[in-house]
Amino acid sequence: MSGHHHHHEHHGTDLTRAAQTTLEKSGEQWTSMRERVFEALAGFDKPASAYDIAEAVSKLEGRRVAANSVYRILDLFVGANLARRVESANAYVANAHPDCLHDCIFLVCDSCGQTTHIDDDSITRTVRAAAKHAGFSPERPVIEVRGKCSDCE
Repeated sequence: MSGHHHHHEHHGTDLTRAAQTTLEKSGEQWTSMRERVFEALAGFDKPASAYDIAEAVSKLEGRRVAANSVYRILDLFVGANLARRVESANAYVANAHPDCLHDCIFLVCDSCGQTTHIDDDSITRTVRAAAKHAGFSPERPVIEVRGKCSDCE
């Protein structure tokens, strides 16, 4: 049996609405700045740093938006499952299915930076079980595979 997890991937305004609904269900407010940060993040085709996002939002706002403010919002988004942090790149990607909570695996291209997110619950279940077997209580497995994407091979 495959451990792949299938779900509806949201895009565009549908993704923004799904993110807003998910954030509000967690008890947080969906402010205009949070919306702008989320839309900027979702607009990148590769993982984006807080500085990249701050620059994009600053251009939209016509005023400087501090990266520290963006970091706080991104931390909130990660906690609420609206975004995922690509640890090795210190960058973020919008979660295309914020209404579905699970561990994920990132495939990161060392040549172009493209990052693909895959779900395979059997792999992450095994990682969690191995951690528990070693006497460790796993909270958030981070699995990243570095290599080359099919475009860069």
